[in-house]
Amino acid sequence: MSKQKLTTILNSIIFLLVLLWIYTAVSKLMNIHEFERQLKNQVFGKVFTQWLFWLIPITEISAAIMLVFNSTKIYGLVLSLILMALFTGYIGLVLLNFYPRIPCSCGGVLKNLGWHAHFWFNLFFLCISALGIYTYRKLSIIR
Repeated sequence: MSKQKLTTILNSIIFLLVLLWIYTAVSKLMNIHEFERQLKNQVFGKVFTQWLFWLIPITEISAAIMLVFNSTKIYGLVLSLILMALFTGYIGLVLLNFYPRIPCSCGGVLKNLGWHAHFWFNLFFLCISALGIYTYRKLSIIR
């Protein structure tokens, strides 16, 4: 595959991931009381929930920022992969009835998705994060 095609693929992936992370972080911060309520409804302990309240949106914003700059792009892709693996794994556990109850946890447009649709949505972004890392490394070899 040509360098131009790889660059186009990588830029498209980065655009989608930046859009995802900015949207999800802003959605949480614009409805911060709802986000807090949803976190408190999770199956995690209260101490863990307090950390997640700030850690999730800050990490999502950090991933978006890292993806924008060439010097941190690979770190943003890796962070995106890790976040999507965690979020997808959590939803997978929900679908497998691992938890005693199924909490509602998402805001914005994503709250309208069912758990199965949300799982596939996350799996898509997990796959493009992995593809982004692969494409980035392939481009690094060509240069």
